Amino acid sequence: CWALPTLLLCAYGFFCSVRPSEPFLTPYLLEPHKNLSETQVFNEIYPVWTYSYLALLFPVFLATDYLRYKPVVLLQGLSLIVTWFMLLYAQGLRAIQFLEFFYGMGTATDIAYYSYIYSVVDINLYQKVTSYCRSATLVGYTVGSVSGQVLVSVAGWSLFSLNVISLTSISIAFGTAWFLPMPQKSLFFHHVPNQQLSWEMKVMDCKNGSAVQDHPSMQRAPGWEDETKVPLNGEGQSAEKQERKVDIVKVLKDLWQDFLQCYSSRTMLCWSVWWALSTCGYFQVINYAQGLWEMVLPSRSMEIYNGAVEAASTLLGAVAVFVVGHIKTSWAMWGEVALALFSFLIAAAVYIMDTVRNIWVCYASYVVFRIIYMLLITIATFQIATNLSVERYALVFGVNTFIALVLQTLLTLIVVDASGLGLDIFTQFMIYASYFAAISVVFLGSGIYSIIRAYRRQEQSRS
Repeated sequence: CWALPTLLLCAYGFFCSVRPSEPFLTPYLLEPHKNLSETQVFNEIYPVWTYSYLALLFPVFLATDYLRYKPVVLLQGLSLIVTWFMLLYAQGLRAIQFLEFFYGMGTATDIAYYSYIYSVVDINLYQKVTSYCRSATLVGYTVGSVSGQVLVSVAGWSLFSLNVISLTSISIAFGTAWFLPMPQKSLFFHHVPNQQLSWEMKVMDCKNGSAVQDHPSMQRAPGWEDETKVPLNGEGQSAEKQERKVDIVKVLKDLWQDFLQCYSSRTMLCWSVWWALSTCGYFQVINYAQGLWEMVLPSRSMEIYNGAVEAASTLLGAVAVFVVGHIKTSWAMWGEVALALFSFLIAAAVYIMDTVRNIWVCYASYVVFRIIYMLLITIATFQIATNLSVERYALVFGVNTFIALVLQTLLTLIVVDASGLGLDIFTQFMIYASYFAAISVVFLGSGIYSIIRAYRRQEQSRS
């Protein structure tokens, strides 16, 4: 029964993403009642999110699988509730930094949302339910951004009121998550063979009083028993669970072997390297874009359109993702050159955003930046997922994101943090543009080498 958990998870993702105040976070923190300076917000508060996200990612990755998803989904909802409650009432630098820690926890636990559904539906439905869940979050984010812009520009609502709406929406999501069914298996720690899981579900259904039709093959499966032979006190089932007790060392060894096997492919390594490098830069740009816009056009002096820009970039990015799914080309040969070309376009967009001090040019460049990134990360996902099982895809996704966060932490420590260089926002964006330009040069050289090698192989095979 996949419809109910999918519906509940989509509802959770939708309400969790309806946060109309998020595009206006920087102007809100710079309002007089918060009593924070631009240096404090950009160089002392925002870096905390990066550090907490990195510190929590790997423990959350293991805890998500060990606890079987639902508790971590609830933890995410609770973390976001604490974040927005503090955003409403917390005062002072230390309190807002503590708020950023909880926001990092909410971001790190996002993996539970996207992996929960794989534990409660059949493998044939993975593609369908994944599209439903991602669409729900996309629609929720768009609704939140548009409603925030309309409420600010048309209705004249305060940014404080937008945060109240965000807190209410997240609270609804948290309440919805309690109704999610508890999964009986997970990808690594509680991996149950299909036959065994079917037998367990059959026993549970009989205990609940519902009729189950036996599958013919199940009666011939080794170890199959009639329900009447199951001990009423549950001792047999308890003993069986003890035999299947999780060995965390074995799980980590299996993960390490899968890691080595996944990254032994040059193609897989290429797309993963680009994923990690570009995601690092992407996080930095979207984290500090509001700060750049605030410096170009202060929200105190003129009406801003952050919500509309976020909504437009999300929708146009979704269109680009849909289109690229229907493009037929040899990504194995031309993929690296395409990555180089589009990475250069990203670098150009960030450079224009930084040097042309016009808010409309900044908005347009940001939209182009997000569209290109969403397009390329989708292609990378296609290429990585083509030859991987769900378990290995989760591992590769987690490793790539972890490497991206390590790089982002180093970049934040050196460039942004007040204990490092503590550069101003315009210098930061010049460095980000140079960063993407360097990525473009690296992949252009690698792509040209791959194409030359491929043509030489063709000539040798003909001769």
